[in-house]
Amino acid sequence: MDIITLREIFTRQQRIELDDPSSMRREANPPVIRHFEIDGPGAYVSYSLLNEETADAVIEQQIAYFREHVTRFEWKLYDYDPPPDLGERLAAHGLVPEEPDAVMIMDAEEAPELLQSPVKLDVRRILDPKTLDDLVGVERQVWGKEEESLGNRLRTDLLKNPDGLSIYIAYDGDTAVCAAWTYFHPPSQFASFWGGATLSSHRKRGFYTAVLAVRVQEARQRGFRFLTVDASPMSRPILEKHGFRCIGMATPYIWTAEGKGSLPSRG
Repeated sequence: MDIITLREIFTRQQRIELDDPSSMRREANPPVIRHFEIDGPGAYVSYSLLNEETADAVIEQQIAYFREHVTRFEWKLYDYDPPPDLGERLAAHGLVPEEPDAVMIMDAEEAPELLQSPVKLDVRRILDPKTLDDLVGVERQVWGKEEESLGNRLRTDLLKNPDGLSIYIAYDGDTAVCAAWTYFHPPSQFASFWGGATLSSHRKRGFYTAVLAVRVQEARQRGFRFLTVDASPMSRPILEKHGFRCIGMATPYIWTAEGKGSLPSRG
């Protein structure tokens, strides 16, 4: 399947139609689609269809609307979103860009043999929310910051919608060394992969690939056709090696009531 077709399917199913009433409230207000966390402070714009004549007015309208409900929100800008200077316009209205991620997609029907083979390393699916401390510990060591909000969100999602979230941790003996999770988005064809953080002491030893393979196999078994990852520069080469393709770059633009700061990552 060519990149343009993949991009169109992703945009329709993951940005326009995606609706998870268990955790988010979706508001379709053309030409913008926005979401609010039901049990948290998160809010974001998932999709917009603007042009040079309408962009600035719509941005101002969204800021005014979000200001009434939250103290910060994320506008997820994809580099193929019109108009071409939308990022500059968002910045001019006070939204601060963070580092972009590569939007990677694999057609699960084309997954390489390695990702379909039995995993020999110790990778465990986490079913008890009380055991998520190991995941939080890995994330803290890799990224050098507290990740309690991430742990709390995953605990909540696991309790509310256990069929919609799978969490995996790879262990070396009793030490958690790699952590990742998958959200499933029925009725869409997509499963989205998040995390994949690996301790520096255990990189290039197959742990990331093992956790990736377990998630690919589960998604295939559950009938999800497409797998998507917002990949950091560290993860992108590994994913490309295993058959994921980049359909574009996504940059979070953050607005806060104070005009500064960063929104906690949704993944």
